Amino acid sequence: MTLDTVERAESTPDTEQPYADLGLKPDEYARIREILGRRPTSSELAMYSVMWSEHCSYKSSKVHLRQFGDKQPEGGWPQLMVGIGENAGVVDVGDGWAVTFKVESHNHPSYVEPYQGAATGIGGIVRDILSMGARPLAVMDPLRFGPADAPDTRRVLPGVVAGIGGYGNCLGLPNIGGEVVFDPTYAGNPLVNALCVGAMRHEDVHLASAKGVGNLVILYGARTGGDGIGGVSVLASETFDADGPAKRPSVQVGDPFMEKLLIECTLEVLRAGLVEGIQDLGGAGISCATSELASNGDGGMHVHLDRVILRDPTLSPEEILMSESQERMCAIVSPANVDAFMDICRKWEVEAVVIGEVTGSGRLTIDWYGDRIVDVPPRSVAHDGPVYDRPMARPAELDALRAQDPSTLPRPRTPEELRETLLAMVASPNLASKAWVTSQYDRYVLGNTVLAQPEDSGMIRIDEEGGLGVAVSTDCNGRFVRLDPYEGARLALAESYRNVAVTGARPLAVTNCLNFGSPEDPAVMWTFAEAVRGLADGCLELGIPVTGGNVSFYNSTGDTAILPTPVVGVLGVIDDVERRTPMAWGPDGEILYLLGDTGEDFAGSEWAHAMHGHLGGIPPRADLAREKLLADILIAGSRDGMLTAAHDVADGGVAQALVEMALRSGVGARVWAPDGLEPAVFLWSETPGRAIVVVPRSEEMRFTAMCAARGMPAYRIGAVDSGLGTDAGYPGEQVLEFTGQFAIPLAALREAHEATFPRLFGPALTV
Repeated sequence: MTLDTVERAESTPDTEQPYADLGLKPDEYARIREILGRRPTSSELAMYSVMWSEHCSYKSSKVHLRQFGDKQPEGGWPQLMVGIGENAGVVDVGDGWAVTFKVESHNHPSYVEPYQGAATGIGGIVRDILSMGARPLAVMDPLRFGPADAPDTRRVLPGVVAGIGGYGNCLGLPNIGGEVVFDPTYAGNPLVNALCVGAMRHEDVHLASAKGVGNLVILYGARTGGDGIGGVSVLASETFDADGPAKRPSVQVGDPFMEKLLIECTLEVLRAGLVEGIQDLGGAGISCATSELASNGDGGMHVHLDRVILRDPTLSPEEILMSESQERMCAIVSPANVDAFMDICRKWEVEAVVIGEVTGSGRLTIDWYGDRIVDVPPRSVAHDGPVYDRPMARPAELDALRAQDPSTLPRPRTPEELRETLLAMVASPNLASKAWVTSQYDRYVLGNTVLAQPEDSGMIRIDEEGGLGVAVSTDCNGRFVRLDPYEGARLALAESYRNVAVTGARPLAVTNCLNFGSPEDPAVMWTFAEAVRGLADGCLELGIPVTGGNVSFYNSTGDTAILPTPVVGVLGVIDDVERRTPMAWGPDGEILYLLGDTGEDFAGSEWAHAMHGHLGGIPPRADLAREKLLADILIAGSRDGMLTAAHDVADGGVAQALVEMALRSGVGARVWAPDGLEPAVFLWSETPGRAIVVVPRSEEMRFTAMCAARGMPAYRIGAVDSGLGTDAGYPGEQVLEFTGQFAIPLAALREAHEATFPRLFGPALTV
């Protein structure tokens, strides 16, 4: 095949090119020709196609995402060191420490090949954190699947979990949190989101830019292969069509042992001061790394593509540029430091090669054995792609859906009905124990994990001498977002914020992974815009910035879109991890308090979903001022030693929170509803802004006085009591008793709670 050089492109302007097969629209192809003043070469076409894909360019979401930068306090965010636009955001957590964290999607690759799709999702997000100069410290995995008993879920979920565990465990990174949620809309389109958090000293922050004319471009890490050609950049930019062909390029294949070497090698060259700029190779591979580094730097770069070390020598230049082979990084190094850089690479057995240099040309030029195959303005590839303000329309069926109020659903009223409902709820797939999943992850490797699943937030120590730590949580109830995208996004933010606060950490920053259907559907686009508006408004009200994240569109199977799922990750800081608040309550006699008022909030609730298959009504409204007040009380209670335990009230209501606390501690309790509350409302309503706290008797007066002084409703709802078994008819057993209604042994609750996943997916491989 004749090499398609720039010279040849200039002399053959009418050559037909497969731009549509690469995902480009006719007007986008015309725009490329306009930018270049000629037709693109096949290599240039490959670069533009992956970099202008939805996954890489955010072309349908940019106009809405700007709100995250526009809506900020006067003077900006004091804690924000690096914001949106870099590989990951960075925040100041005090004492000279900085923390970087980010969540991204690997949805479509994980459906095509569950193990490798999920594994390389972990690998990619870890390299994003590494490229900021931080040591990766922990990962998390918010997951969504189709019906738990569906045959395809039994194919996808075990593979995804094995991939996450296999890659993360081999890297030696603890998995400290996440979610596993089931809904029919995710059938055929699971969501596999991956989060990583890392820490560094302030002076160690690095950015992705190629500055300094004459500095050299070094590609190092794994060899470039044919796996992942087009990869996530194309997979994440088209709907899976159940009735016809779809673009399904090969999924990337991960090597966690190479990634471990790459991490240590990268940290050493960074600490040695040998690097001027650095970028990981993820979506769009070399196309992304070279164009973004050049665009963010002095604007010019020349690359010798034939120097790239290959696993497959038959790869064409276009395939090399599009390959998303894993475990690769790109560094900008001054000539004086190249030998020292290469010495460290050899020490860690990491292959490295100089593939180019920074120039003052303002162009990104790429040669293949001396022939020029790319000559483009780098910004046109990396940053100045299409921007669409797509048509939006409120979903036609939304009013009818909201009119289906759950108040018409039959509620349990007798003691026996309440007891049977409790057992059914704790065994339902969304509320059942996730130990089948988390037992396959190493949660405590590195020795700095303070809290992990099933706690409300994962917490890690980042300063082993001073005890400084961070807590991270991810959350989203897609049913809330479906019923009201503005409020649903705020509710996701509120729950994640609350999960961090109940551990005693002060919420500091947000990352998000916005998972939606096709942006070409006006109803999806309206839902997306409303969710972004809600999240931006909510962050401003709570005083925490969005530091970065990911948009994942085209999450549809045929014409069926997933539940809109804006996963919100919140990071908080705690001065001393020894003062964290766990979920498990303590000794006999300690008092249970419910903080916050309870309303009849069943729209979008787990009770309506699990017990009735119902979705409808108007979801609760997030009162973010009340969330801030609740957080202040939870943080003060932790700091001042007033709380033994705490747990937020969310999915499954008070009943689920109490069961999880009891099972975590292995000790029973006596519980009663506040005056005037119907038992079913007390147990399963999902009114936001609430938490259950456990207070030692010696601190009860001080704690309730603090709540009263701050205007926080605090209801005494029970007491820890290990001796209820005999009186309740279960001698020798630990019991959870709902006074005046029913009592149930913890053993029965544990059996129901823990049996669901093994029954659905078989025995788990435990770490």
